[in-house]
Amino acid sequence: MCGIFGIHGVQQPQVSRSRAIALSKRLRHRGPDWSGCYVGRDCILAHERLAIVGVDTGAQPLTSEDEKQILSVNGEIYNYLALKKTLPADAKFKTHSDCEVILHLYKKHDPSTMCGLLDGMFSFILLDESVEPSRLIVARDPIGITTLYQG
Repeated sequence: MCGIFGIHGVQQPQVSRSRAIALSKRLRHRGPDWSGCYVGRDCILAHERLAIVGVDTGAQPLTSEDEKQILSVNGEIYNYLALKKTLPADAKFKTHSDCEVILHLYKKHDPSTMCGLLDGMFSFILLDESVEPSRLIVARDPIGITTLYQG
């Protein structure tokens, strides 16, 4: 399992970056293969990765092609290959990660429909900076296999 960490609604996120990374390091035992951090307008997303699918290219947080949507995921999307087939033929993927399909589904569906299409064990934070104010979607699988704490 990976570890994901996010802070939203931060006035000066760059100032809080080092503190967010320090807090994320406390999750490193959940994801020893890669650490990543994204600092946005008013949000910080950090990721501690345990590489299972897309080992060579799935470093997170993942970004959409226009880099307006940022995604950090813990878990695995079992039906990602079937979901890819439902997307337009010109959909571009940067990685081989099973989780990147979430970014494409978000552009095609409303959040509740998108989450209902996902089969797997997962929790994720999706930041959309294409809107003002930025939108944060936090979700997990219906059974709650992966941990997700909001506080």
